[in-house]
Amino acid sequence: MNAFFEHHQDSIRFGYRCFDRILLNGLIQPFQQPERVIGFFGIYRNQYPVSRDVLHKIAEQFQNWVKNRSEKWNVPILEAPEGRRDEFVEPYFRRAKPDQVVVILKAREPARILIAIGNKKDNRWHLQLAQRWIVQYNFYVHDRNWGRMFVRMSPYFPFSARICLNQHHWLAHRLQQERIDFQQTTNAFLRCRDPKRLQELADSLSVHDLLACGRKWLNSFTPFFTETERKQAGCQHRLFFAQVEYCDNLIFHRRAALDELGERLLDANRTLGQPNKITVIFGRKITKHYRGKLQTVLEDLDLPNPVIRSHYGHGFIKQYVRDHLLLRTESATNNVNDYAVHKSIDHLPQLQPKLSGIVDRYLEVQQTS
Repeated sequence: MNAFFEHHQDSIRFGYRCFDRILLNGLIQPFQQPERVIGFFGIYRNQYPVSRDVLHKIAEQFQNWVKNRSEKWNVPILEAPEGRRDEFVEPYFRRAKPDQVVVILKAREPARILIAIGNKKDNRWHLQLAQRWIVQYNFYVHDRNWGRMFVRMSPYFPFSARICLNQHHWLAHRLQQERIDFQQTTNAFLRCRDPKRLQELADSLSVHDLLACGRKWLNSFTPFFTETERKQAGCQHRLFFAQVEYCDNLIFHRRAALDELGERLLDANRTLGQPNKITVIFGRKITKHYRGKLQTVLEDLDLPNPVIRSHYGHGFIKQYVRDHLLLRTESATNNVNDYAVHKSIDHLPQLQPKLSGIVDRYLEVQQTS
């Protein structure tokens, strides 16, 4: 329990912490080396050389597979909207069944793909990985354990992917399994009959939970590989943290008490961007070699609940009021290396206390201010 919670506990109904949005990058590691790609096609597909036409044909096969699957699933393939995709796909999740793909959005986005350089006359080709803007497919899924999520797939070899999960949906499923009464808004719990059990479930999230979900859908959405190839040639995606959000949620008894506190926090937090305070909050030294963003800003000033955001490196911590009764303090990063944590999801046990510690120190500095 931090000093901030102790000071305001009479006004707080309950609190909990959990991961919020978790973005994972998926890649097949053996195929990050072109020579191993050549070896795979030679051994398992009796294909040499790997030409530009071969790679184009693979992409066409994937695109045809998506079209056929969409017809079989009775799921539309739509152009991604310019606005928020979460709001756009909301109607498609209504009455969704477990493990159902509800809609597929396609959009032109950057991806790392394999390209072949050479000429058809000599039929000699050199393979290399390159960043390209291509049409990718976003499969929106109602997973039986994780609820709403999406998987973005590149149709080009070696099928780079991205998975978006949210622990709030995962927790809602676990609470339902244990028949614990709760009230959930879009992305928060405003009421829970057993807050202690809610926190225990939040803390129980494991590497296996991430891996099981990721492998299930990535295997489904990469039909190019056979089961033998997956087992013998290592044609399995490994998962790495791309962006992670971890939030502290304090649910107040009365909106008036939270509104009053929110005004005081806006005034007190104007100096949080000072290097000495950022050093304390993020637990990292600010040296002359530091080149990242280092500031505190107030955002969404035109909205009823402005956001306080403090930046460090590739990460930030933000605080705002949501759903009238909830004060959320959320630490996030686009590069976990900033916190001396490796990107592989195997390091989830090391990441959680790092992000939780940032929240604790942020609240401690606020209370001191």
